[in-house]
Amino acid sequence: MTAVLIRHGRTQGNLEGRYIGSGTDEPLCARGVEELRARVYPDVSRVYVSPMLRCVQTAALIYPRHTPIVVPDLRECGFGAFEGKNYAELNGNPDYQRFIDSGGEAAFPGGEARADFAARCVRAFEALLPGTRGAAAAFIVHGGTIMAVMERYARPRGRYFDFQVRGGEGYVLLDGGEYEKLGSAKR
Repeated sequence: MTAVLIRHGRTQGNLEGRYIGSGTDEPLCARGVEELRARVYPDVSRVYVSPMLRCVQTAALIYPRHTPIVVPDLRECGFGAFEGKNYAELNGNPDYQRFIDSGGEAAFPGGEARADFAARCVRAFEALLPGTRGAAAAFIVHGGTIMAVMERYARPRGRYFDFQVRGGEGYVLLDGGEYEKLGSAKR
């Protein structure tokens, strides 16, 4: 099986450095659409998506001939009290400082802990594996979802934050865990 893990295109909140999680169903911004249209993506036989609008829109742009299969547990992390805010708005907040001091491991106040979020995403990914044997499948998801799957499956191993990608970027994950970053091929 080949898994093509692609982060959704950019949204206005992404451009502003905001925590845009499962509590904000934000659409792609014009810049995000342009960036996606400028890239070439691998051919696949199936497309799985997070239910978030930004992922569904990305899938429609990248793989217009496929009907995406919505997988609720591939959705972004719940950022709780930090949802929709950026560093400048959170700077000085004691809850935010505790989160930063934890290295991103503490639960977001009123939201998910990274470990719980990652476990949810990996379970959802693993549940889809039997249906994709011998095929290439695209997963149009979120940066955190990609980091969780790559931390679990990538060889050589890496830590969660080692697998960060920008909008429209991602990885091709092969059977056995070998991987390569998606090329920056432009149309």
